[in-house]
Amino acid sequence: MMIKSSFKKSISAVFPFWMMVLVCSCQSPKQKADEQKPSIIEMVYQDTSEATINQLKALLKQDEQLFRWKTHFIVFGKDIHAALSDSLKMKFPEAELKHYDDLFYEFNRSYCADTVHASEWEHSILTANLVADTALQKEYLQYHATQFQEWPEVSKGFCDASFQQLLLFKNGRQLMLVISIPKGKSLDELNPKTTENNPRVNEWNKLMSKYQEGITGTAEGKTWVFFNGEK
Repeated sequence: MMIKSSFKKSISAVFPFWMMVLVCSCQSPKQKADEQKPSIIEMVYQDTSEATINQLKALLKQDEQLFRWKTHFIVFGKDIHAALSDSLKMKFPEAELKHYDDLFYEFNRSYCADTVHASEWEHSILTANLVADTALQKEYLQYHATQFQEWPEVSKGFCDASFQQLLLFKNGRQLMLVISIPKGKSLDELNPKTTENNPRVNEWNKLMSKYQEGITGTAEGKTWVFFNGEK
């Protein structure tokens, strides 16, 4: 994960990419020990017609949200795999399904001086690949495992920008990133606050850039791509 202040010109790294994203709103979850875990299902399916989108929506529970980028559909929700995966396999037998429940990084407001959560959130979801080098993949994961201790300026930037949570999932080399902000705010508005009077965040950005690359279909020179919300 990385952050840059100029995201309207490029989405070539983890957080300089806040343009053209459609978001879905939801009630922010309560922080409880027995809370269901967030997860994602990705379905790669060639038919992106309105009929397909309507069929997918009909399978979702009230708190599950549908997003799409090109032929990639994703559903974001809580512990959704068992029930929804079976339904998707039956409805779309030709589709490729991937589950993302390996949550290896989570930021939330407990890392902030102001721990109060917004009452409603809007989610943005993005995807990219880790580079194929397994040694670099391990380095990337290790940096995130120790980020709060060794790079506290990064989470401070998230706090300053009023980010409610950031989640990073992994399936193989592919990453899924969820960014949640208060409903009614925009990433364009909030993201510059992550680097304001916080130069070490730029060091983190530069360091992280060598670990990531775009998935198949990503424009040349780009890394992270947005999923648009299907409302």
